[in-house]
Amino acid sequence: MAAQQQTVHDRLLKKNNRNAEKIERKGKIIVYGCASIIILATISITLFLLTKGLQAFVVNGVNPISFLTGLDWNPTRSEANGGPVYGALPFIFGSFAVTILAALVAAPLGVGAAIYMIEIAPSWGKRILQPVIELLVGIPSVVYGFIGLSVIVPFVRQYVGGQGFGLLAGTIVLSVMILPTITSIATDALRTLPNGLRESSLALGATRWQTIRRVLLPAAWPMLLTAIVLGMARAFGEALAVQMVIGNARTIAESLTDPTATLTTIITLNMGHTVQGSVDNNVLWSLGLILLVMSYIFILIIRFLSSRRSF
Repeated sequence: MAAQQQTVHDRLLKKNNRNAEKIERKGKIIVYGCASIIILATISITLFLLTKGLQAFVVNGVNPISFLTGLDWNPTRSEANGGPVYGALPFIFGSFAVTILAALVAAPLGVGAAIYMIEIAPSWGKRILQPVIELLVGIPSVVYGFIGLSVIVPFVRQYVGGQGFGLLAGTIVLSVMILPTITSIATDALRTLPNGLRESSLALGATRWQTIRRVLLPAAWPMLLTAIVLGMARAFGEALAVQMVIGNARTIAESLTDPTATLTTIITLNMGHTVQGSVDNNVLWSLGLILLVMSYIFILIIRFLSSRRSF
């Protein structure tokens, strides 16, 4: 009887092991399949943009040096006046200018909000501030642009000067848009710090502010920089909200109140008015290729900063 029970038990155990192996095999297939789809999609998008972005230089004969350093963008200029010219430097400058300025505004606010939520605020303060940050994340870009068009542009026109449309308005809108990203990642960075850092600093006689400034911020600095770079990456690729407030002038802004344009705004404004395969269409794809290259650069910076985490 005991031998019979042992045999039944062994059969059930083998059957369970086979079922577990099948489930594990199916799980691996699903996981590897999803990972493969993501990798293939990334490679496909990269190759597609690379192919389309280089056609302006390879097929249409646009000079890449003049394209990257030229100040004049006039696709409609007649042949009698010298023909079309494609100088993308004003848009490259505009993208970098509005991104860096937005990061300079949003980074201190985001890191400060993270410090308040983790180190200073009571429990009720966290319950209030966290939903506010999450609400800002969920607001669509067009709403930010419409608020900027209705509130920020008139405010800048009345109290700062200029037409209202310009680099300053774009900076304000973008800084609000990337603030939740910086705040959320900075909050996670401070939350993951070991409590031993705080306790050791306080035990040595340091005040709370000294602990924050000399212990916690240096320890979390790589992740805080990662948060800022991620915010800049989002700002660099933003199109609609910036397009509504920046003025879309094809010149380099000489002051904060001057209108300018970015790579994304020029692409969205002109892509629907060009013929597929034409030189005008191909140079817009070249602008998209620049955006892709910058996205990869931001990713490499983020990976580098993440690898330098000291905790």
